[in-house]
Amino acid sequence: MDVVRTPDERFAELPGYGYPPCYVEVGSKSTGPLRMHYVEAGPPDADPVLLLHGQPTWSYLYRTVIETLAAAGHWVLAPDLIGFGRSDKPVNRFDYTVERHVEWTARLVAALDLGRVSLVVQDWGGPIGLAVLAAEPQRFARVVATNTILHTSDPALDGRLRWANHATGDGRVVLAEALVDYISYTQRAPSLRASDFVSFATAGPVAPDVLAAYDAPFPDETYQAGMRQFPSLIALTPNDPGAALNRATWAALEHFDRPFLTAYADGDEASAGWAEIFAERVPGAQGQAHTVIEGAGHFVQEDKGTELGEVIARFIAATPSP
Repeated sequence: MDVVRTPDERFAELPGYGYPPCYVEVGSKSTGPLRMHYVEAGPPDADPVLLLHGQPTWSYLYRTVIETLAAAGHWVLAPDLIGFGRSDKPVNRFDYTVERHVEWTARLVAALDLGRVSLVVQDWGGPIGLAVLAAEPQRFARVVATNTILHTSDPALDGRLRWANHATGDGRVVLAEALVDYISYTQRAPSLRASDFVSFATAGPVAPDVLAAYDAPFPDETYQAGMRQFPSLIALTPNDPGAALNRATWAALEHFDRPFLTAYADGDEASAGWAEIFAERVPGAQGQAHTVIEGAGHFVQEDKGTELGEVIARFIAATPSP
């Protein structure tokens, strides 16, 4: 596997992100060595809070959440998925699959021997992190799901989602035009910038130096294979490998009775409807009041990072670990 690493100088003096890098080896015989980066903050003798990002961001997205949770006394870990941030980046886009992202993240959790984990997932962090939980639920004490999805393309999703993505039961599928436009753009555009996605999917303006920080890991197309590939991995039919993986995750979640909180932004059209689905299907979410984070878009951590951090901290305090 041909791999590149973003030069360290690209991460110097990024606004609000002064954390020293930490790394874990997550490679295997099939992939070769791979170094996965994570941010660590707060007291390491506290129970861990694991923050998982999605497309096309990296741990920088969580910087304000990290600060808020660390100040509240939590041990905070925010990895960069392989292909993102300071983590290694395979240059062949077809080296990236959902299954491999799950495996790489599970290897980080195992290498750090995490237990009593509070898992926080957003965007692709949901399908990846929840699949890790499905394999080893005993490691996880609770979950906070924000602006994430778990697509299976099941016909029962008809009418449930703002961005429709479901089969009809007669060999056809229904897809929202915006979803198709998004996937098409990411596959056809001659170049991609993480900052363009962030500025489009936040509720308020983002400072130019912050937008530049989102682009720091991706100096040119050589470093962007993971960013480019993720949208093509969205499950669009029930036969999609991602749909099968998500069905297996749902089967495990339907037995997960530990606390599960949904905290979705009011301005995230792409994720609208998913909070209710999680609340219906996950035992640990039943009886938990859904939290609406007002004045935020898809990248809720950028719009309302302090507020999200406070929601997570209150939820942990109210639900003692087993």
